[in-house]
Amino acid sequence: MRNFTFIYIFVLFFFCTKTVEGQIIIGKPTLGFSQACASSSFNTYYTTFTFSPETGLNVTNQFVIELSDASGSFTSPTIVFTSVPGAITVSPATLNFKLPETTSGEAYKIRIKSTAPIATSVASNAFAAYYKIQDKPFSINNLIPTGVFCAGGSYILAIDNPGLTDNDSPLNYPSLTYNWYKETGTTSSVLVASGETLTVNTPGTYFAKTNYGTCTSDSYSNRVTISEATSGTTSSISSSLGNPYCSSEGPTTLSAIKGNSYQWYRDGETITGATNQMYETNEAGLYSVVVNLGVCNASASINLENSGFVSSIDVSEFNTIDEGEILTATVTTDAVSPQFEWYLNGTIIPSETNNSYDASQMGQYKVVITQTEGCRATSEFEFSVTEPFPDVENIPNLISPNNDGHNDTWVIPKEYINGTNTEVIIFSSQGKVVFQTTNYQNNWPQNEINFKDTNPVYYYVITTSNNKTRKGSITVVK
Repeated sequence: MRNFTFIYIFVLFFFCTKTVEGQIIIGKPTLGFSQACASSSFNTYYTTFTFSPETGLNVTNQFVIELSDASGSFTSPTIVFTSVPGAITVSPATLNFKLPETTSGEAYKIRIKSTAPIATSVASNAFAAYYKIQDKPFSINNLIPTGVFCAGGSYILAIDNPGLTDNDSPLNYPSLTYNWYKETGTTSSVLVASGETLTVNTPGTYFAKTNYGTCTSDSYSNRVTISEATSGTTSSISSSLGNPYCSSEGPTTLSAIKGNSYQWYRDGETITGATNQMYETNEAGLYSVVVNLGVCNASASINLENSGFVSSIDVSEFNTIDEGEILTATVTTDAVSPQFEWYLNGTIIPSETNNSYDASQMGQYKVVITQTEGCRATSEFEFSVTEPFPDVENIPNLISPNNDGHNDTWVIPKEYINGTNTEVIIFSSQGKVVFQTTNYQNNWPQNEINFKDTNPVYYYVITTSNNKTRKGSITVVK
């Protein structure tokens, strides 16, 4: 009987010892942070925990970090870290983990689990955690800074998607939620609602923020001031490319506040068919719109400019120099880092990149100015350089355009040519106008005449700036 009792106690002691060696206790994890505000540029968080005994770990053991839901529940936890088998053998241990992109809440917790043997810690203290998947300013109301509602009515503010500019709309990220605020002072505001839109029936200034709880972020909207319509109520128009806008980027889109119907105007004239909230244009001008809000109207205007920069040149369009003389043309511009290209008769002049050029040859010149920083835009000027026109005494009635250098064009007295504001009109024998100008260059006919008839006859009328008239005929001889 004594031997049996000894054997029983020995077996019980053996099994109890094995059971103790096969169990570990994991302590409550401590957090190396007070709140977790993750983003694409930062998403590493540390936790430290203890376990004992160290000898209780199997060589295949892995430690796992589980993340609760936003309320702290581990009913369906998310694994955010798993160690390499057998890598962690010394207590205390420090691990790091990353937040999932869908993380959003104020009461998350983590806990530590082991796999061999199986054990689970108690949950950590609760902490705020958000993954700021969108952390840039965004637009509401198409960046229009105002809105108007009729008496007894309301105005709807909405987050733009995509918006008129290069707008990283938070609506592109389904996991996000939003809060709307009304300003109560220059630096204070009050939460008024949540959601993608806000219905406003009280005047004030409103804005939206992506809901990242107690985490700070740059995901907020522009401010919009809402007012109640009165007689002569005005609002604003926004330009998608700004004002002035860079015309080389294409047309800009003008946008009015929300309403029931619209009519757009340019320089006071109705734009036919422009009856939508937005109007696209690539022309400068004074644009206005009348917005029907139901039982009242609101109007808005914008003086749209599309010039990237301003330039001028100090020579006239037509210039004459004697042989051996030089005409210096100089461009003045406010373009940023301007680039200059000079052309003669359509061919670029090599190595001429300054803002001035000394023209010594006869021909048609052009200079192209390009703004190379900011708004990349160009402008150009053309001018001609010719020999002085001969001063003939009489108006000829015969020319022979055969390119022999003599009497090839109709050359008239200087008192009627360019710079005198004299109108020159040439008619065919059938009465059709074949040439008309107020800056005659002694260059008709510029193109070869089709000689269907032998020695065709044309008729001219010359009218000076003081309304004196000369008339006659011109016979063209091949």
